[in-house]
Amino acid sequence: MTIESAALKEKTAADAQPAMKLTVSSAKAPEFVRGRRDFFKYRDLGLTKATEGWMRAQVTSAITGMTEPTGWHYHVCEGQFVYTLKGWVELEFADGTSCRLDAGDSVFIPGGMRHNEIATSDDLEILEISVPADMGTVPVEAPPGRAKG
Repeated sequence: MTIESAALKEKTAADAQPAMKLTVSSAKAPEFVRGRRDFFKYRDLGLTKATEGWMRAQVTSAITGMTEPTGWHYHVCEGQFVYTLKGWVELEFADGTSCRLDAGDSVFIPGGMRHNEIATSDDLEILEISVPADMGTVPVEAPPGRAKG
């Protein structure tokens, strides 16, 4: 590899990531945004703006516990990280994995992985991070042998 091609490769990689800015989010002045589910409220932590859409971080809190599963779906993203701050959430995945995340537990869901949220506690609170910030949700049929949810 020549010096010129190495420099070009570094420049291309640097150009792929947006300029990022410092952001501070205070629980004393929360900024709530519209989210995917009506039974949750979503507190934006400012990363979408600070990273020019490269990533998103939000605290998702239950308004009420889920009364029925969300239904099978996947997200159009690179990945989604969820850390449980309070309460619990039960999830199932197309590969057969099922889990209950209690406070202190986490999960990383690669983009495109089919999953279903089955139930939550009434006091659920999670930190959710996704790359990129604009994460689409696509409903899908239940995998063979799994409940439609």
